[in-house]
Amino acid sequence: MTTDLEFWLKVGIETLTLFALIVGTAGLIVPVFPGLVVNWLAILVYGVVSGFGIKGWIIFTLVTILMIVGNVSDNIMMGKKARESGASWLSIGTGYAASLVVSIILSPVAGLVAAPVGVFLVEFIRLRKWREALNVAWSLMLGWGWSIVLRITIGVLMIGLWMIWAWL
Repeated sequence: MTTDLEFWLKVGIETLTLFALIVGTAGLIVPVFPGLVVNWLAILVYGVVSGFGIKGWIIFTLVTILMIVGNVSDNIMMGKKARESGASWLSIGTGYAASLVVSIILSPVAGLVAAPVGVFLVEFIRLRKWREALNVAWSLMLGWGWSIVLRITIGVLMIGLWMIWAWL
């Protein structure tokens, strides 16, 4: 009877963990949802409940690195694309600052709109050419789009690593 209970507890924690991982990864489509952190927390809870062991610690370390890389990828990829199209560091910094301030005052969704608007305004003032300023703002958003692809890929990798830990 004890082995039956242990089996069902194991199935239960694995099912809940997998559900949380799927929600976390699917949530990455929503820009303000911290899906990688949700995945990381789900895997942490799994490790605490089921025990880490050597394989668990190795995988949890890899998952932690992936989570950190994924969470900073937005800013790096957005800035990189904007710089490639000629953006000044001032406009990139203004975009980030505008996004942060507007996110805090209004909402994170409004903050997403504030970043390219801030970049556009600074570039327009700097260059006096609205098409070039618009191109820079578009490049910033293109970098953000690619960062979403990267973050979803990282989310799937996190699920795969957890599956190796839990099922192999």
